[in-house]
Amino acid sequence: MSGNRRKAFLVSAAVVGGALLMTACQDTDTTTDTGAAQGSSSAASTAPSASSAAGSGQGTDKGSDATTGKGNNGTKDGAGSGADTRNGKREPVGQVCGANDISWSTKSETQGGGYILVIAKAKSGITCVLPAALPTVAFGSDGTQAGPAEQSVGPQITLSGSTTAYAGVNPKSANGNGGKELDSIIVAVGDNDPDPVSLQVGTITVDDPIVTNWHTSPADAVPFD
Repeated sequence: MSGNRRKAFLVSAAVVGGALLMTACQDTDTTTDTGAAQGSSSAASTAPSASSAAGSGQGTDKGSDATTGKGNNGTKDGAGSGADTRNGKREPVGQVCGANDISWSTKSETQGGGYILVIAKAKSGITCVLPAALPTVAFGSDGTQAGPAEQSVGPQITLSGSTTAYAGVNPKSANGNGGKELDSIIVAVGDNDPDPVSLQVGTITVDDPIVTNWHTSPADAVPFD
């Protein structure tokens, strides 16, 4: 081989070798860069973003608060919704009347030896319940209290509008001429009523007084001992 041809061959080989070396380097760099980029992309897709993490936390907190609040409301509503009945249902419980919720009046009656008819109506705009119990009726400064004229209490009565309740008071159920002269009675809705009222009844003799339950008819409120 001549010198010129040998020189041209060496130059050509050197150029091809350099090109292969550059290609190999580029392939290596590309592989490295691609791998790094893919690794970075994979890590980014795997790790939750700050907004996602915050959203997850908010969702948990809101869900917990909402459930707790609902439960509390349910408990409160359930506790104030009514009283248990024998059929397992709950029925509304009305506001119990106080003496100051009622417009009072009295009437002197002669039936059964004479008695005082106590008349009760709810004041305008008020709806309340007279419980199934005797009214509390007392006499004089010593607070002599009327006993029951009936063997059992009647049903509760809801006062509203024109609905009227009646109770009969016999101030003297004892035989004989004893007793004390008074001109008023003190009436309350139960012993714990904070606002009893004093009702004028004229002069009466009080000795072992008795009182009926509340009734919706005055004919049922005659106090026989």
